[in-house]
Amino acid sequence: MIFSSYHFHLYFSSHQMEIANALAAQIAEEFQLQVGRVWDRPVGPHPINSCQITVPYEKFESLASWLLVHRQGLDIFIHPEGEDDLVDHRDHIMWIGRSYDLKLDIFKK
Repeated sequence: MIFSSYHFHLYFSSHQMEIANALAAQIAEEFQLQVGRVWDRPVGPHPINSCQITVPYEKFESLASWLLVHRQGLDIFIHPEGEDDLVDHRDHIMWIGRSYDLKLDIFKK
């Protein structure tokens, strides 16, 4: 299965907020990507502070490999934008750095 786009979520603690803002801005500029709000609290299924970056299929590999080197201690959660949020956030995921338990109950029907 090939997805047309993915969400890369930067995960960070409150003392990493400045790093997260700078990294999100750098990604937006260098990769010409849409970067969402940098949240200073857990939002949706994400258990800690996060920032969503929408990544088209064509840029997936280049951003993932770049983040392996440049993530500056932040953890990265990656999932596709498919048709089922629960499946996308549970079955088709990747982590760079530490993994976290997501709040998947928000997707249950």
